[in-house]
Order: sequence, then C-alpha cells, then structure tokens
Amino acid sequence: MERNPSILTLGEARRRGSEQLRQAGVEEADADAELLLLYLLDISKAALLRDWRDPFPEGKADAWNELLNRREKGIPVQYLVGEQFFYGRAFEVSEAVLIPRPETELLAEAVLQLADRLWREAATVPTVLDVGTGSGSLAVTLAAERPRWKLIASDLSPDALKMAKRNAERLEVASRIRFVQGDLLSPFLNGEEYPRIDVLVSNPPYIPSSDISGLQREVRDHEPRLALDGGEDGLNPYRIMASQLTRLAQLPRIVAWEVGAGQAADVAELLRAAANWDDVRFVQDYAGIDRHVIAVK
Repeated sequence: MERNPSILTLGEARRRGSEQLRQAGVEEADADAELLLLYLLDISKAALLRDWRDPFPEGKADAWNELLNRREKGIPVQYLVGEQFFYGRAFEVSEAVLIPRPETELLAEAVLQLADRLWREAATVPTVLDVGTGSGSLAVTLAAERPRWKLIASDLSPDALKMAKRNAERLEVASRIRFVQGDLLSPFLNGEEYPRIDVLVSNPPYIPSSDISGLQREVRDHEPRLALDGGEDGLNPYRIMASQLTRLAQLPRIVAWEVGAGQAADVAELLRAAANWDDVRFVQDYAGIDRHVIAVK
C-alpha cells in the first residue's frame, strides 16, 4: 500500500524542522531538530531511523511547533530537553547552570589520571573540591568514576547547588558529596572544618565582561551570567583563588582549572606566584587550545 502523501511522516517532520531552524540561523539545525524530535516522541535515534516513514502523531503537532519556535529564538536545545550528556552520563540542566561542555571532560580525565598516580599506593584517598560546580558535572563524574574518593561541591548560586544535588541523587552519588554554598574558596579557609583539600578543580567564569555582548545568543541571552563573567580581563576568579590557596589548611597537591582561550600562561603565572609546584602543565582541548592549567605538588 502506498503512503498517503498528505500525511506528515517522522522523517519529513525532522527535515522540515531542520529547515525551519536553518532559516532562523541555528548553526546545528539538523542535530537540534533531531534531538528535539527524539525528546518530543520519547524515542531513540535507532527507533527514528527504523520508523522514519511512520506518520507523525497529530496530537504532538502543537508541542513540536512550540519546541521549534523556542529553539528559533535562541534557547539552547539542552535547556529545551532539560539535559546534557557529560562523560557518558545524562545531567539535568536549566538556565540556572552553565551547559557542560565536551572540553571539560578532558579536565575530568586529567584529574582522574593524575590523582590515580599520586594516590596509587596511599592508604588514604583524596578529598576533591569542585569550585563553581554548576550542574555538578565535574563533582558527580569524579564521584561516580572513583567511588572511594571524598567530594565537596561548592557554588555561589543556591539554584545551581539544588541542581547539582539533584544530579548527584539521580546518579546515586549524593551520599559521597558535600554541598557548600559560597564564593570561590572563601568557605574553605576555616582549617578546623576543612583540614585537608587534596585536589582543587574548577571551571570558573572566565569571559571578559566586555566580551559578553559578543557571545553567541544562546550563551549570551540564556546561560547564567554569573557562570560566564570573569571580570575585566576574565581572570578575576583565578586571581582570587590563587591568593586564597595559601590560606587553606594545606596546599592541595593538585590544582586543575579550566581557562579561556589565551589565558593559560597568565593563569599558570598566578599559580607559580602563589606556591612552589613540582609541575605546572597545560591540557589542550579538541581545537588545540590550551584549555586547562594543572599544577602538581
């Protein structure tokens, strides 16, 4: 039996959605339309490929158009579907938190490898602090990958902390993460309450204030400015944390920070001025940019 040409199929809905987003200037129009369709229909990509000739459900038409219209207006697809994958796990996201980026997975990987070497034969396990945890992607990933490690996740935003807690619960690591509200290292300068932080990891705001207006509209208009704005030159959070390092009960053995393009050398100098390290190294992202600065003691 031939298909009725007047009936919209799943494949045609995806194609038309892609074209609508492309006309609106959405860069990843094909991928975003497909992701929105999978989300709307609650199906897998394999199911879409298998059933692409099936009719699009009429009862979903209004919801489909609403999703496309919101994406047209610049709302990131991750906020529309409510999640983003990071290190193989689905994290809940909203406009309260920065969307986890693939390059930050490289920071998690570097910390895992370095800490495994430093604590390979040690009787103790590291206590890891993730400053500016946002969705909790770093802290939750490290806790999930290394069940014996002790994790602390902090953020200035109470809404971000709530989401990080939900992600920790969702991924069944909440019992091993302590959540703390506060600005950068300020909550941890009490040596009695926090006698030891072995690993300090952070993806802080690093966009220069004057550059915010020129960001992609998805980032500029929808991701939290608190998680983006790093001050006049983008280095304020690093200056503050570097100055606070020696006021901790003891110097962390690993400090691992994500940085903006062109900032690695300056951040490395801030770390070298703060303490004597055995090694300060850079980790490049997928574009070959020095994206992470890691100091080791």
